[in-house]
Parts: sequence; C-alpha cells; structure tokens
Amino acid sequence: MPPLTTYTRLLWSVKKQSFDLARCLSTGNQLLAPQFINTPEEAIQDVPAGSKLLVGGFGLCGIPENLISGLLKSGVGELTVVSNNAGVDDFGLGLLLKQKQIKRMISSYVGENAEFERQYLQGELEVELTPQGTLAERIRAGGAGIPAFFTPTAYGTLVHEGGSPIKYKKDGTIAIHSKRREERAFNGKNYIMEEGITGDYALVKAWKADKAGNLIFNKTAMNFNLPMCKAAKITIAEVEEVVEIGEIPPDQIHVPSIYVQRVIKGEKYEKRIERVTLAQSKSDDGKPLSPAAKMREKIVRRAACEFEDGMYANLGIGMPMLASNFIPDDMTVHLQSENGILGLGPFPTKDQVDPDLINAGKQTVTAIPGSSYFSSDESFAMIRGGHVQLTILGAMQVSSKGDLANWMIPGKMVKGMGGAMDLVAAAGTKVVVTMEHSAKGGAHKILENCSLPLTGKGCVDMIITELGVFTIDKSGITLVEIDQDTTLEAVRSATGCKFNVADDLKAMKQR
Repeated sequence: MPPLTTYTRLLWSVKKQSFDLARCLSTGNQLLAPQFINTPEEAIQDVPAGSKLLVGGFGLCGIPENLISGLLKSGVGELTVVSNNAGVDDFGLGLLLKQKQIKRMISSYVGENAEFERQYLQGELEVELTPQGTLAERIRAGGAGIPAFFTPTAYGTLVHEGGSPIKYKKDGTIAIHSKRREERAFNGKNYIMEEGITGDYALVKAWKADKAGNLIFNKTAMNFNLPMCKAAKITIAEVEEVVEIGEIPPDQIHVPSIYVQRVIKGEKYEKRIERVTLAQSKSDDGKPLSPAAKMREKIVRRAACEFEDGMYANLGIGMPMLASNFIPDDMTVHLQSENGILGLGPFPTKDQVDPDLINAGKQTVTAIPGSSYFSSDESFAMIRGGHVQLTILGAMQVSSKGDLANWMIPGKMVKGMGGAMDLVAAAGTKVVVTMEHSAKGGAHKILENCSLPLTGKGCVDMIITELGVFTIDKSGITLVEIDQDTTLEAVRSATGCKFNVADDLKAMKQR
C-alpha cells in the first residue's frame, strides 16, 4: 500500500466507516480521544479525596445517577461539589451528603433537602450560596478561560458586601463568612466582580453520545450539564444511548467531543420526579375553594392583569406560577423558566408526564408549539440581558424603597436565592411581587427597611397582596388599588411603613 497522504487518509476513513480506523487516522492524539468505559465505578476510580466536582442537573432532572452511585460505593470524601442544588434527602447528591462525603457545596438553592439545610445550620457542611445565573456564568466563564467578569446580579446584597455565612459554628455563630466582592460602575449602573469556576472533574448526564464522544441532551435535562462539560480537567458523561458516528448530525451536537474525556452508558435510570403535577381535571373545577385558596386566587388574578400580548415573562415558584392560569385565550404570553425552556405549556395529563421536562419549581410541565430548550447559562443570558419583560415572584419582605428579601432567615431557615437575584437585577424587566400582606402572627411584610438579607436593592416595581396594589418609584410607595372588601384604615394598620394614596385610588382589578 502506498504512503497515506492527509487527503487519502480522510477519504479512506470515510470509506471504511470504522470508528476505530477513523480514530487511528485522526490528525489529533489518539490517547486524548474520549474513552468509553463499562461501569461508573471504573469511570470515577481515580477521583481522589478533596477533589472539586462539577455535578450537572437541576433538582433531580438530568442528574448523573449512575456516577453518583459510583461515588457512593467508592466512599471518597472531603469533596467540594459545585451543583445548582443537592438533590433530595434520599436521592442524587443528597445520598453523598448523608454519607458525609461532601465538605463544601457551591450552590444556588437548598430547596427541599432537609439534610442539606440541617448540616449547614449545624456547622457540619460549608455552603457557598451563589445566585443561580451567576453560578451558571461562573462555570461558563471558567470553561472559556475567563478568570472573572462583572454582573449586576446581587449588588447591594450579602453576596456583594460579604458576611454571608459559609460555615456556622456549633453555637450558631459564623465560623467562615463570604468575602466582599469588588464593585465597579459601567454607564451609570453598578456591578460586582465574580470569578470563574473550574473543577477537577465534571460528572454530567446526557441523552446520547456518538462513538466520537459528541453529546446531546434531552429537553430541560440540559440545564447545568452543558456548561459544566467545558469547565473541568476531566469530563465524565453518562448517557442513555451510544450511537454510531453520523447518527447525530454535526449541526445538532450540543457538546463537541473535545470537552469529553470519558463516557459510560448508564445501566439503569430511575429518573425520579420531585413534583409530579398534573392538569386539573374537569371534575375538580366545581370544588369550592378554601379561604386561603380564595385569597391566593384574588392575588394571582390581579397579577395576571400585568400580562400583555406577545410579552416574555418569568413566573416564580408557587403563587406567581398560578397567574398563568388566567392568561386570556386571545393573548399570547411566552413563559420562560430559568432551568432552560422558553414556551412553557400547561401541566401535563398523566400520560404526558416526562421526567426530562420540568419547570424551575421542579413541577412536570408541557411545552407549547414553537418552544425551545437551552442550557442554564443561556437562560440567564436572556434574563440578565433584559430580554424578559416581566418577572413575578414571592417575598418575605419588601421595603418602601423597593428592596426585596426572599431567600433566608439567618440561623433559622435557608432555601437559597435560586434565580431570584438575577431576575430582579435585569435592566428593563418589570418586577412584580405577589404575597400575603402580613406574615403569620400579623407581622408586617411591607416595611420601611427590610430586616432580612436582601435579594435585590431598589428592584421592586409593584406589590400585589389580598388588600391591594402598591407601586414603587422615585416618588415612593403608593397604594393605587384597594380590595373592595377592605378599608384604607385596615391597609394602613397592616403595613409597616407610611405610603402615599393615589388621587384616583381604584378598586383592585381581577382577570
């Protein structure tokens, strides 16, 4: 056989359609090609104690179940884990927490993981809480070789000013606190500096890999998996299916093989769903609402009046999401969810439930025609870039100046800020708070100044409660609508700050 030129080598590899031959004739180093490994135990066997791991997933959606199982069996400890959250008590990363294999979590959300919260508050676990969009961008930047960047997210909060507890002592005092971020103004707007994140290993979950090591994801299971592939020294991907080269068209590949070092085919997947939420059946429509449900419906019906035809909106967990039930049939509102979907549809019927399709509240959802899926860093580029016109979210406290607090009660309760700090910092986005007017026991929630750590400073444009609607602007806080079943005196009594009353005070609207 005559010597092979580069041209004839390429022709021959195409003609033979052989993966091994294509690899042998590649102009790159064959030793750097992705390795296809049989078991998760083999894939993670060289992960040493003290490693920094980037672990993909959002809630339980798109988590590397099999690789986490391998870590459990290995018993490797003193791990620093970068992940949006830590699963639940008995599944996902929650299992590693239970075995005390994790020393530090870098996350945005504690959520419903009681063991995560308990270990943190008892001083057994270090937790660096980071806004979700900032976390995604720090990972993306790290993978792109960018050491730091400036973001408007979290300016004026504990993240910016420092002092947020990373580790508590047994007596409840702070053993390790966060450091102050550098700040700078650009074009009259304030920003803080955040550093890129890289890791020793990335453990990610993809839908398919081809035999070259290229990856694609399924629906909202993409989330943090995509940027994490690019930010580690060694990326280990577990997949549901391995296909031949060419079965994934080159223009549809989400992660090129250059970022992937090891691939395993998962033996089995439980794909547990945190919140299976189904469409309301017609038989449920006639059931009478409880007083609490009636109050919530009053609030969300008013919130739905803020929707405009063609707008892009993000709705927070809980009450804000209910506002989507009252979008008029002749109106189109594009609902964006920060875990990676634009075009949220209604809750599914039982036979439509898909564990790879959830919203930011970890509820099962559907997607409308024309919808799209994307990674967490892309999602927050939409948000931070001001492409979402409206965000509706809940609150623990709101100040008369529009400051918002909704993510922690120091030493007592910590759920994390999730994506809220990013959502309220976006230029040009209208921020609407929906909440009960008073806390349990009658404590004020609308105050002169917030007593809880801030989510955002001067960011709230409107407050909607069961008693009325307030707007906040440079002139202060103003009551513009009042519920027909209450009085101005009752509103004043339930509010912890002075407020203006609009000259044309109207009855509270409902949709």
